[in-house]
Amino acid sequence: MHQKRLYILDHHDYLMPYLRRINTLGVCIYASRTLLFLKADGTLKPVVIELSLPSDGEGDTELSRVFLPATHGTEGHLWQLAKAHVSVNDSGYHQLISHWLFTHAAVEPFIIATRRQLSAMHPIHKLLEPHFKDTMQINTLARSILLNAGGILERTMYPGKYAVEMSSAIYGDWRFTEQSLPNDLLKRGMASSSNEPGGLTLHIEDYPYAVDGLEVWHAIDGWVRSYCAHFYHSDKEVDGDAELQAWWHDVRTVGHGDRQGDQACWLALDTVDHLAQTLSTLIWIASALHAAVNFGQYAYAGFPPNRPTRCRRFVPLPGSPEMTQLEADPEKFFLEMVPDRFTATLGLALIEVLSNHTSDEVYLGQRATSTWTDDGQLLRLLDRFREDLRRVERRVEERNKDPRLKNRRGPAKVPYTLLFPDVAGQEKGLTGKGIPNSVSI
Repeated sequence: MHQKRLYILDHHDYLMPYLRRINTLGVCIYASRTLLFLKADGTLKPVVIELSLPSDGEGDTELSRVFLPATHGTEGHLWQLAKAHVSVNDSGYHQLISHWLFTHAAVEPFIIATRRQLSAMHPIHKLLEPHFKDTMQINTLARSILLNAGGILERTMYPGKYAVEMSSAIYGDWRFTEQSLPNDLLKRGMASSSNEPGGLTLHIEDYPYAVDGLEVWHAIDGWVRSYCAHFYHSDKEVDGDAELQAWWHDVRTVGHGDRQGDQACWLALDTVDHLAQTLSTLIWIASALHAAVNFGQYAYAGFPPNRPTRCRRFVPLPGSPEMTQLEADPEKFFLEMVPDRFTATLGLALIEVLSNHTSDEVYLGQRATSTWTDDGQLLRLLDRFREDLRRVERRVEERNKDPRLKNRRGPAKVPYTLLFPDVAGQEKGLTGKGIPNSVSI
């Protein structure tokens, strides 16, 4: 732990209060904790899984089982079942929280506040406009067929009808200031502050999301800071911009009104630096963060047994009839535990649609029209931003060719390209790469 070589995948505390109710819905779900060890070659190895259930009583006591890695015999079968249950926890959190709550839902109040408070001529409106394309439409569609009662999410993901309630509880700890990539990595213990360029030292050097993401983050932040400096020459000008302050008040007290009581959730919009940090974070969420959690879903979860979304059986206890069934036919037991064919097919169809880039996608660094400004200095700044992103593309390709970086390709030899910007924007469909400007799918 002192060497920062032990990590935890924690799906316990937020889930435990809901397990009794969730498990009345015909599913068999645990709350899990998984410890992973950072090996000398830079890869992570799961070393122990804890699966927990509430006790039969009404109190807060728990019944927990611990599983250790094994490859043969009954212990090997139990280890595979335990990993599947962890994957169920992780797939539900990913779709409901990492994807829907932290990108789609988090961005929406900013869009509404922008329409209400900033004129179309305001420079911040012009900066943000590309990053709001189609988000309101896709969120409306999601509420009508995905997140609605009896919708696809409830029918495929393990929380069922408690999905939105659980996401609302998790939102109670959400802070906008922690959504920038550097602050997110610090909060999750994946990096430490340092005097190195960029101000961070990664604890896992071969961490593709963080390595590629930090380069994209710095490109976005550089563009935003130069844009803000072009229009605001002093902190007083930011503090005295009535439209901008009305926009920020609307975001904090109306759109994200449930979080207004947490002072650490927001920066005061009283300096050029705070304005740039705020806008960089918002653009990061709408573009790169959404691309990272969305467009690889089909590639990584398109084989349902590898990424089940719910379980129909618990891990059998020693000496039970279920253990006898597992030992007699482990593959049959596994297939009877993961989602049935209809549920798996429905979930597969969903992630295939979500992972597709639309035909009218506008990528980071692009503008839908060349008439958004006639300011030559701004156009030169945008060209510089594009060139920064092209440099990121070249470095991503170089890293993916480096055989020493094992996490870039993984055991399945699939290169990590989710944060490859694709400034040219030539590829559409299931590409597994490209950062659109906005949350549009």
